[in-house]
Amino acid sequence: MSPDMPPEIPEESPRSAAPIRLRLRLHFGDLLMLGPGKADLLEGIRDTGSIAAAGRGMSMSYKRAWSLVEEMNTAFRAPLVHSSRGGAHGGGASLTEMGEVVLAHYRRLEEITLQAGQDDIAAIEALLAT
Repeated sequence: MSPDMPPEIPEESPRSAAPIRLRLRLHFGDLLMLGPGKADLLEGIRDTGSIAAAGRGMSMSYKRAWSLVEEMNTAFRAPLVHSSRGGAHGGGASLTEMGEVVLAHYRRLEEITLQAGQDDIAAIEALLAT
């Protein structure tokens, strides 16, 4: 068997009904790690308009969510999240243009990676024990 050619595998997967997830993490040296959790947090902020609500939706404390936002905001050339303090009109948060761009690129990269790996993912899945 050549190292370039994968071995033949059964056509049926024993777990074909089980969803397969691919978790992509980008490591930018010591500066930043961007993965599904931070992307989900950004989406949550975009969808709820609140860091606290986005964190709650992920079973994450406000302190942890805020810490991740600060980490992302300082790692990029411009902040990804804009926040305003509460008050008479309440506070809130939203993604900046940079935040929208980073999130879109990350989600596109996830999609491309999953599509490119479909055959190999299926081959690995077919080798799982039942």
